[in-house]
Amino acid sequence: MAKQNSDSRRAFLKNSLGALAAFTIVPRHVLGRGYLAPSDQLTKAVIGTGGMGRGHFGYAGTRVVALCDVDRSHLKLAMDQLGDKSKGVKTFADYREVITLPEVDIVHVATPPHWHGIIAADAARAGKDIWCEKPMTATIGEGKRLVEAVQQHGRIFRLNTWFRFEDRFYGMGTTVKPIKKLVDSGLLGWPLKVTVSKHTGFDWKFYWVGKTNLEAMPVPKELDYDMWLGPAPYRPYNPHRVHQTFRGYWDYDGGGLGDMGQHYLDPIQYFLGKDDTSPVSVEVDAPQQHPDAVGTWRRITYTYADGCQIILDGDGADEKAAYIEGPKGKLYPGFRSDIQDLEKKLAAFPDPAPQQTDFVDAVKNRRKFALNEENGHRSATLVNMGKIALRLNRSLKFDPVKQEFIDDAGANALIYQPMRGPWTI
Repeated sequence: MAKQNSDSRRAFLKNSLGALAAFTIVPRHVLGRGYLAPSDQLTKAVIGTGGMGRGHFGYAGTRVVALCDVDRSHLKLAMDQLGDKSKGVKTFADYREVITLPEVDIVHVATPPHWHGIIAADAARAGKDIWCEKPMTATIGEGKRLVEAVQQHGRIFRLNTWFRFEDRFYGMGTTVKPIKKLVDSGLLGWPLKVTVSKHTGFDWKFYWVGKTNLEAMPVPKELDYDMWLGPAPYRPYNPHRVHQTFRGYWDYDGGGLGDMGQHYLDPIQYFLGKDDTSPVSVEVDAPQQHPDAVGTWRRITYTYADGCQIILDGDGADEKAAYIEGPKGKLYPGFRSDIQDLEKKLAAFPDPAPQQTDFVDAVKNRRKFALNEENGHRSATLVNMGKIALRLNRSLKFDPVKQEFIDDAGANALIYQPMRGPWTI
């Protein structure tokens, strides 16, 4: 039945795309690099119009032409927010209709994470470029399939966390650029240990925990709850499962680790030079997790093949920890260091290589974005490795080439979690 439904979905995409070919409105990338619309704006559809989706309507160089949400009240809020700009904007409840629109250049995936992989992969197959919220995917397997879809169909992909290339990096008090420069200089030595905790400037948001005693309640008439669940297992409706509090349930995300993990860990992966690999082990110190509701944890430790470590200190046990510690020196929040005259010494070294950070330019000129499907999948894998180790409450060995756990069938079963039909990726 799952395969039959999957084939039907692909046939829907194929037939819809074929029928739409007769329209005179075509995407910018079909017309070629020399074509400019009168407004020189890329058109976009936003799928998921909760707070995150509505927060990115005004991105420079883009114009909203379609909105999609399974909650009619969210669609109304989105249209109201657009105001005069809502004229001509189409609204939908099913993303499969949106991704076949010929007038859409970019699909912005702003749903809960359990939908990210499926919608983004289907958008790639439909010829759309993609802006996806973090975490990139809810599982390692979905990430692998999404990478394949984006590359097979030649799409431009942006993951929406930006700290590797701009903005102050939380408690560090600086952008990531000078941190990358310091690591590359070798002044700290090698291997390095990075500690992510409240004492180094990073909040793990442990208020994103689930409830274990949810009562079944009537589904609001404006919400298509079956479609909201999508590939996730069916569970009776309770408002705590959806919208602002969904992160507290393993079916949809992973608590504070799922929410903030890629924001915090992607820049670390970047400045450690690990964009093309993953850790070889993950160790956890945490209470036994509930099978449905996400709980808290004390410590998660990732170790790479060369000895570099990333330590997620959940309970803040190490109050004096440096953010980065190496055999030659330490770096603390505020870019403080025990290396004397650090800034003077650092000035003698080259800056990091420039990055492609303009998504509109990346789409128009078919240039890979700084945080794309490949390195985004690797930093999402950090999050998803941690989630699996927490759910199983045991440490795990990982093969970064095969992207699977070593001698652990239980862990590997969570790489590709079963999806509720008809959904597949």
